[in-house]
Amino acid sequence: MRTSTFVAASLLATSLALPAQSAEINYWATLDGASESPPVVSPGTGSVRVTFDTDALTMTVAADFADLVAGTTVAHIHCCTLVAQEGTAGVATYPATFPGWPAGLTSGSYLQTFDMSLASSYTASFLGTAGGTAEGAFAALLAGLDGGRGYFNIHSSFAPAGEIRGFLYKVAEPGTLALVGLGLIAIGLLRVRWGR
Repeated sequence: MRTSTFVAASLLATSLALPAQSAEINYWATLDGASESPPVVSPGTGSVRVTFDTDALTMTVAADFADLVAGTTVAHIHCCTLVAQEGTAGVATYPATFPGWPAGLTSGSYLQTFDMSLASSYTASFLGTAGGTAEGAFAALLAGLDGGRGYFNIHSSFAPAGEIRGFLYKVAEPGTLALVGLGLIAIGLLRVRWGR
C-alpha cells in the first residue's frame, strides 16, 4: 500500500513539474569585449534579454550597455556559428541595425519589440539560407539560439566588428522552475513521512 501510494504521489509530483506550455521563449547574454572573436580589450559591459513570442511572431530586445571605449554604431543578432559558443556568423536580424538603436553612446539602454513575421526583419542572406520565408527564418533563428550558436553584438566606432558581445542562452521560465521545485518538495515530504 505504501509503495503504490508513494508511486502515485511521485507521478503526480512529476507531472506537476513538467514544463508549462508557453508562447514566450527567453534568451539572455552578458556582453563583454573578451567574448568577441578575436577578443577586444574594452572596459565595456552589458546584458541583453531577447524574448520571442511564438504565437504573435514577435521578438522583444531589452539591452543595457556601459563603459564602451567609443560610441555605438550598430547592434544585432548574429547566427548561426558552426560550433556552439564560439566563432563568428553573419548578421541574422535587421540588415543595418535594430531600428531605434541608440548610436554614438558609450552607455545606454534599449527596449523594442519587432514583428518577426516580416521578411524585412532578417538579412537577405539569413532569409535565403532559411528557405526564403520569414517563417523559415524565425524557426532557423530559434533553432540556432537553442543550439547556442547565436550571439548579440554591439559595434562601436572603436571596434567596428564589435566591441562587446555574448552568446545567447535559453532561460528557464519561472513557472517551470516553480513547478519543478514543488514536485521535489512533495517527493521529499512523502519520503520523510514514510521514513525513507
